[in-house]
Amino acid sequence: MRRLLGVSPLLAVVLLAACGETAEPAPPPLPLTYHRDVAPLVQEKCGGCHVEGGIAPFPLRTYAEVFLMRQAVKAAVKARIMPPWSADPDCTEYVQDRSLSDEQIDLLSRWVDEGGVEGDPAEAPANILTPQGGLPRVDLQLSMPVEYSPTQSPDEYRCFMLDWPETEVRYVTGFLATPGRASIVHHIIAFLIPPQDVSTYQALDDADPNPGYTCFGGPGGRGDRVAWIGAWVPGGEGQLFPAGTGLQVMPGSKVVLQIHYNLSSANAAPDRTSIAMSLASSVEKRAIVQPWVDPRWLQDGGMLIPAGQRDVRHAFAFDLAPVLSRVTGGVFRDNEPFTVHGAGLHMHTLGTWGRLEIERKTGARECMLHIPRWDFHWQGSYGFAQPKVVKPGDRIALECHWDNSQPGARDVQWGEGTGDEMCLGTFLMTQ
Repeated sequence: MRRLLGVSPLLAVVLLAACGETAEPAPPPLPLTYHRDVAPLVQEKCGGCHVEGGIAPFPLRTYAEVFLMRQAVKAAVKARIMPPWSADPDCTEYVQDRSLSDEQIDLLSRWVDEGGVEGDPAEAPANILTPQGGLPRVDLQLSMPVEYSPTQSPDEYRCFMLDWPETEVRYVTGFLATPGRASIVHHIIAFLIPPQDVSTYQALDDADPNPGYTCFGGPGGRGDRVAWIGAWVPGGEGQLFPAGTGLQVMPGSKVVLQIHYNLSSANAAPDRTSIAMSLASSVEKRAIVQPWVDPRWLQDGGMLIPAGQRDVRHAFAFDLAPVLSRVTGGVFRDNEPFTVHGAGLHMHTLGTWGRLEIERKTGARECMLHIPRWDFHWQGSYGFAQPKVVKPGDRIALECHWDNSQPGARDVQWGEGTGDEMCLGTFLMTQ
């Protein structure tokens, strides 16, 4: 039928009825059910942490468990507190993204509002995606020398020295951490200590009578200059370096394993965390983890965060290309493009938000990582879905903000301690 122009909606209905064309009312949408609509999402995004014995305070593996906690789940996802994913999705696209889209949040909220209908278990998809955390190949596995049970509550940061047994130059091409006691391990970072720095970290370990040593924020020593091998947070999977690349490890090196223990939802218990790696004898391109910081911040008073200030900002931007060879120990060549495959950001407990971006020589700005709501307890590294090429003349920019207005606050500056602060970027790079 031709479109009825200039006709009121009521008259249009009458005319259509007279022509024998009655519009069928749209059927109401089917109610959402747990097994058909909700279970795949909950198990994919929440299943890595909310398992029996996991770091989360309650499991979410069955309909009964999710139904019981449905209002808490709705509140947490609507506030974007859970799942823990700090990166702003409008910055760039990341791999292994645990965040929920607006549509997914609406789906969970609607299911709760409709009464949390269970539905038919037969409607559940045959294959539900859950984090598996594997590597295609494990060539080396290292464990903490002995078990350790945390003694500080709710948080303790402990570092353990691990021997590197390889006698030839090797390249790490994949990394996976396995908590020995998942209920208390909040995050894990493996730092690579080159042979010339081993004695510095060994002294820290020797000075502490208990297994390992205390290490808030970093591994201690020259922590702001130490490369990361890999990191893990609850729900995290194995991390593969870009194809054909790897992180070089020299014979005589050590690994410092930093573990953040959290006792807010579990009692202290013995832990013996381990890490596994894929190795290669040679690679096409060496990968490095490049720390990014204004060297002036490391000087006394160089990164002052005055007491009583609600929003303190420090920022730094620099063209790395002219000094690539010097800062990478000769791994990269000066004044040539390099590729950034992922980024991380590190502050301490006063941090509020931070950002890493590329300031192109054309004047354009390209976001790499924006964390609008900093949470010290949920930090990690973020791999880019599309690597970013940085050319000579481009500047890498780092910006951090802190709130130091709490009652009894004191002036704060750069340091390793609990009451100190940092503004540190990290990049996984190749050339």
